[in-house]
Amino acid sequence: MANKAMKHPQNAPGKFYCTTPDDPEGEGCTACTYCYGNAPEFYAEDSEGYAYVHWQPVSEEEIRRCNEQMDICPPSAIGDNG
Repeated sequence: MANKAMKHPQNAPGKFYCTTPDDPEGEGCTACTYCYGNAPEFYAEDSEGYAYVHWQPVSEEEIRRCNEQMDICPPSAIGDNG
């Protein structure tokens, strides 16, 4: 599970977030590109390639898409507890 104490500073305020690569628990973003490659309307990459949430989902379909990315994130760097 993503460490909410290690949120990426560029995350848009809201329920979903990505963690920084510096998470000491090993669940930080590894710049794998899955989330922003599959759902670029919600996830983006910073200047170093690490993911952050640039737009929070609103509809049930959008939330489902964000949850899909959370489920496939290799290091579990996406959280949903705001």
